[in-house]
Amino acid sequence: MSGTLYIVAAPSGAGKTSLTRALLECESGIELSVSYTSRAPRPGEVDGVHYHFVSRGEFFEHAVVHGDLKGTARAPVERTLAQGRDVLLEIDWQGARQVRAKFAGALSIFILPPSRAELERRLRTRASDSEQVIRRRLADARRDLEHAAEFDYVVINDDFASALAELRAIIDARRSGHAAPARDHSALLAQLLKAD
Repeated sequence: MSGTLYIVAAPSGAGKTSLTRALLECESGIELSVSYTSRAPRPGEVDGVHYHFVSRGEFFEHAVVHGDLKGTARAPVERTLAQGRDVLLEIDWQGARQVRAKFAGALSIFILPPSRAELERRLRTRASDSEQVIRRRLADARRDLEHAAEFDYVVINDDFASALAELRAIIDARRSGHAAPARDHSALLAQLLKAD
């Protein structure tokens, strides 16, 4: 039996990376697909662990994100799935759309921040980005949020433990052959998308 391909996407600052790292620590049988990127490593990032830092790659999906090319190599993902192990893709909505078009069995999850103010606070506390980069990420976040409804599930990362538990419940349901109940977050999404 082949594994399941899980797609997790979110606007920058929503907590996607923290949630997926915690998920991988507590869920066995699921592997993170290490993405390829054309951007330079940030302090502390390791090639082959956080990203494969390359100028070009053979992509399963790719997109231009914050001015950099990012994507997933197809062969390692298909090899892992064929071995019966699950794969988690931590990508953006553009990549998620490409993967869903090529891989009908994928299950997609979009992470929402609890508010625009909290999203901005998280971006500013990173302290690794310039003001210009932060402003671009905030503008990009709005475009990202416009695509949340395309995903199978939406999880709000307000309380980290609750968001992680919800992610685990979605995966557990899929593994047991059931669908986890989808929650309606349309009111929060409308608030996040409301013009200033």
